Amino acid sequence: MKQLRWVVIGLVWLELLGGAQALAGEPIALGTRRELFVDRFLIGETKGDLRLELQRPVPKEVVLVTDAPWEGNTCAYFTVFQDGDLYRMYYRGSHWDERRRRSTHREVTCYAESRDGIHWTKPKLGLFEFGGSKANNIVWDGIGTHNFVVFKDANPDAPADARYKAIAFGRRRGQRGLYVFKSPDGIHWSLIVDRPVITKGTFDSQNVAFWDPVAGLYREYHRTSYMGRRWIMTGTSRDFVHWTEPRLIETPGAPLEHLYTNAVMFYPRAPHILIGFPTRFLPEEGSSTEPTFMSSRDGMVFHRWLEPVIPRDAPEDRSGNRSNYMAWGLVQLPGDERHYSVYATEAYYRGPSSRLRRFEYRVDGFVAAEAGRRGGTLVTRLFTHGGEVLRVNFKTRRDGYVRVGLVDANGRPVAGFALSECEPLRGDEIDGVVRWRRGADVSSTAGKPLRLVFDLRNAQVFSFRFAPSSD
Repeated sequence: MKQLRWVVIGLVWLELLGGAQALAGEPIALGTRRELFVDRFLIGETKGDLRLELQRPVPKEVVLVTDAPWEGNTCAYFTVFQDGDLYRMYYRGSHWDERRRRSTHREVTCYAESRDGIHWTKPKLGLFEFGGSKANNIVWDGIGTHNFVVFKDANPDAPADARYKAIAFGRRRGQRGLYVFKSPDGIHWSLIVDRPVITKGTFDSQNVAFWDPVAGLYREYHRTSYMGRRWIMTGTSRDFVHWTEPRLIETPGAPLEHLYTNAVMFYPRAPHILIGFPTRFLPEEGSSTEPTFMSSRDGMVFHRWLEPVIPRDAPEDRSGNRSNYMAWGLVQLPGDERHYSVYATEAYYRGPSSRLRRFEYRVDGFVAAEAGRRGGTLVTRLFTHGGEVLRVNFKTRRDGYVRVGLVDANGRPVAGFALSECEPLRGDEIDGVVRWRRGADVSSTAGKPLRLVFDLRNAQVFSFRFAPSSD
């Protein structure tokens, strides 16, 4: 009965996610934005051998080993982002003596940088002393070093001395909670206010915050406890100091599991969609961890995919206690517009140090609408668009194809854009243009209530966009 209840709740929320317009039968206004198949928001129905399949990033090289005296085998809560031509990384430096069951030195916040996202250096910042020397990459050594998480503020109104911001858990003069910080350069830090700005929660995790360019406000996601499980709370702010009362995120249709780090961010190619890589914590399996994937369109209700995106048997040393956390960040490497890189930890608690490994996603490639050799179709909900060409991110296998058709609100093929008139797409393209016998210009259908019909065989479709012809 409990499982049935979750299914019913899930179906209700899937309808709610469609928005009031979709429930009323009115079209969803897409404009020229890109849409991904990370949930069922735009899906009306599927038929045949077609399903939504969660994708896993491909393991690549180890990019960082935490082998400095002020680092160690419990370095964690990595943050990675691109800042112009520079890639920045922040993480906790700490070490645990398993034999003596104690930390060997105080926790500090460390910094690394890179020009390519693969080869990282640890600059000697000269800011804080460790072991009698300031020749180290310690970027912060005050309140909040357990989980000091940094982002570059994209708010156009952010002052120059607060272009970089951070959020971290700390205790000070009897006050406990999340403190906020600012920096003009990402290196020199100070408190914004001398008190915690969020006090409701548990916080012993990678709590994150960022500017949401679509909503025009700051979002934060932090660790809490709910019904005996580790869980996630969220709030919003206009000024990064005064926050709304935190609320529990909702994951309708998914079982209640321990979720530790959340790694929530907006997706750069479709910023109206939030994605996250919440870490499933498995205390009954030696406190092992595995990153999963979820998405949201309002920042509160998330569609959770239950399979791990980086399983514990991925290379290597990921099956131990807390040895498989996803870093917060999604970056593109220089000259590579086809992939996004993510990073995940390994070898936590093992040996003298831990490691950070890079993994690679196809752009938009978190979930695929996928059909096998028998083929299948996907029909979207009713929408309007404002584009001139239809672009599709797709990949076909041997003898595979993708065809796309437009139908009106009554399900009738739109003249000139019927499925039967589509030139099949074959190969592997990120922004492939759909063409029909009369060409690729769909501007005549802009503003009209439509549905897309995708016909696939031995193929995957990851996203689509009605785009300007100049894109």
